[in-house]
Amino acid sequence: MTETVAPNKLTNNDLAKVMFDRHSVRKFDPTVKISRDELQDMIREATTAPSACNLQSWHFVIIDTPEGKEKLKKAAMKFNYPQIDTSSAIIFVAGDTQSHEVYRDVWTKVYEAGKISKEKLDQIFNTFLPLYEHASPEFLTLDATIDGAMVAMQLLLLARAHGYDANPWSGYDFKTIIPTLGLDPKRFVPVMAVAIGKAAEQPLQTERYDVKQLIDYLD
Repeated sequence: MTETVAPNKLTNNDLAKVMFDRHSVRKFDPTVKISRDELQDMIREATTAPSACNLQSWHFVIIDTPEGKEKLKKAAMKFNYPQIDTSSAIIFVAGDTQSHEVYRDVWTKVYEAGKISKEKLDQIFNTFLPLYEHASPEFLTLDATIDGAMVAMQLLLLARAHGYDANPWSGYDFKTIIPTLGLDPKRFVPVMAVAIGKAAEQPLQTERYDVKQLIDYLD
């Protein structure tokens, strides 16, 4: 029997459990389905993530049908097939290197809502916008990748908050994944895929490095 979970429910509001009990799941219960409304809710909530200059340089492709999963496999490495086959959905996060082209629209709405002054609006347009309009492709790619990684991490945590398990993966052909997903490779860059569903097995429990080995202090 197929289980369809009702949308708009955060079943886990305990931040410690969301963060510290999160583990990467590679085999999901294939009978569990997540509605597109709820997937859209998770993405909407994830886009509260910070982004450089509020560019919000991210784009999402939802893969939740057998046909879509077969297309995704054309660019995915075989060791990621279990996540593709058994997850309720894969949300692919791409970075948008042309998000600055709608930058005026975003900030104009902020101004029209009375959240900033006209002076602040002009300052934003005269400071940040030229930086991106004259940026190199390498700068735009890195910027969009950072934004995409931040929203993807938030998406992983929100999947947990909605009562699901998830697995982030990037085992795919970086040259073909974007056109395989039907996106413009001149505009979008791959960040990661996030498989979401209900775990069908106990995930691997790993250890973290000693934090003291990871820190330097700049005096």
